[in-house]
Amino acid sequence: MENRCDWCGSDPLYVDYHDNEWGVPVRDDLKLFEFLLLEGAQAGLAWITILRKRQGYRALFDAFDPEKIARYQDRKLERLLQDARIVRNRRKVYGARTNARAFLAVRDEFGSFSDYIWGFVDGRPIQNHWRSMKDIPATTPLSDTISRDLKRRGFTFVGSTIVYAHMQATGMVNDHVTGCFRHRQCQALA
Repeated sequence: MENRCDWCGSDPLYVDYHDNEWGVPVRDDLKLFEFLLLEGAQAGLAWITILRKRQGYRALFDAFDPEKIARYQDRKLERLLQDARIVRNRRKVYGARTNARAFLAVRDEFGSFSDYIWGFVDGRPIQNHWRSMKDIPATTPLSDTISRDLKRRGFTFVGSTIVYAHMQATGMVNDHVTGCFRHRQCQALA
């Protein structure tokens, strides 16, 4: 039996996410955008809630295509608010369009969102060596900096805690605890 980070518990969906996605460096713009929207949707909720609704988000938000989402009309967003396959929070649903537009502007300026976001860590994941979950911070000075810059560029639902969770999910930081079998595996992906 493999030792894992405690947060994933025994739920098969959570375990699969932990074992195959969390902490793996993501450089694909569409995947980065997906995580950005999902992290924003998660604000105030448990991540497992979002994982359970992830397929609904993919179906309803055009597979996280920022160009399509940026063109959504209010009537489309209002229809989305009626669908239980996603978190039906008006600010979060409308924020998806706002973030798609900001995402495209960043992509246009930097060539890719990946180049922009990974530039904050000089293109290499930060390798942490936490011994227990209680050692892992919810925010860092770097997530504060990224959050401020994203907000300045027009993004919403990008507070420092959400940004740090995005960094963890997309492998910008390796926050698997040292006793977790994925710590070394993710470290080798850097």
